[in-house]
Amino acid sequence: MKYEELLDARAVFLESSNNLDECDQVILGLPMDATTSFRPGTRLAPYRVREVSEGLEAYSIYQDKSLEDIHFYDAGSVIIPFGNVQESLSRMEKVARAFLELNKKIYSIGGEHLVSLPLIKAYHEKYPDLAVIQLDAHADLRMDYLGEQLSHATVMRRVVDLIGPGRLFQLGIRSGLKEEFEFAAAHTNLYLDEVVSAISGVKGKIGRRPVYVTVDIDVLDPAFAPGTGTPEPGGITTRELIKTLLEFKDLNVVGFDVVEISPPYEPSDNTAILGAKLIREALLAF
Repeated sequence: MKYEELLDARAVFLESSNNLDECDQVILGLPMDATTSFRPGTRLAPYRVREVSEGLEAYSIYQDKSLEDIHFYDAGSVIIPFGNVQESLSRMEKVARAFLELNKKIYSIGGEHLVSLPLIKAYHEKYPDLAVIQLDAHADLRMDYLGEQLSHATVMRRVVDLIGPGRLFQLGIRSGLKEEFEFAAAHTNLYLDEVVSAISGVKGKIGRRPVYVTVDIDVLDPAFAPGTGTPEPGGITTRELIKTLLEFKDLNVVGFDVVEISPPYEPSDNTAILGAKLIREALLAF
């Protein structure tokens, strides 16, 4: 099956181009929430984030740049066979690999956090020295969750298995099992409950290596992002998250995603609108 047959486009992001060939950046939706452990609904985020993006300006005051000045293509969302986690992940990886072979940079909208794994697998294949920055409330380092090794609660453990120890940088973490933090002490770069204060150290350690940035929206305090499946009090502000992304402009960011937005838990759409704004800033920054 060709990768195009695995995609469905029902809404497009603000100012996206109709011509893939003229674009070096691609937006990709990953609408899966098969392993969500508390409140499901993240499968609806890719569509809703695109819809509400129309409420934003194309221009970013933070970067003095506009989406009208760049070329990016909204490829739609991967068609998910609900209930089949392995096949869903396989399809995501296949589509991601196809775009990387075309030398496109991918900006993904999840979906639960497990959807980052197939994207990182495809990126690691292209960039063997890949580093990963995780902005998140939860460590996601369990060996398994309810007997399953593929879960949004285990995704970063699988990432470490893939890219190797010392290459995962975890910022904003404020929730997890004792065993997860023991594993992190030995195998990851954990900045416990730190984000902005960790930026300088992270940039110094990564240098010019290719890096994939994954943003779990629950890195924010629920006051700023209530539309998520596993809210965790005590997080950062929206302003701090935007500042962090802009600081990462100095890095060699090769891929980016925003995950765990769950539209059913916020009828006002504030979290979805925030997700769209983060995608806008990432497109302009990276």
